[in-house]
Amino acid sequence: MDNQFKPDSIVQAVVDRFLTRAEFGKAKYGTDLDRQDLSLLDWIQHAQEEMHDSILYLERIKQELLKQQADK
Repeated sequence: MDNQFKPDSIVQAVVDRFLTRAEFGKAKYGTDLDRQDLSLLDWIQHAQEEMHDSILYLERIKQELLKQQADK
């Protein structure tokens, strides 16, 4: 990658959030994604649980937006 490359504000915001999240996880759990104590099935389970939460959050947001549209 070119050393002169500067990401746009959106890309930089996402990168910053990843770094913040990684720091939080390391502090909270005392480990990071380089850990070797989980099997592939464990990683899948963790990912599925995160996706389940994401779907619930999206449904909550969707319902709020639909409510706001109906109230107009």
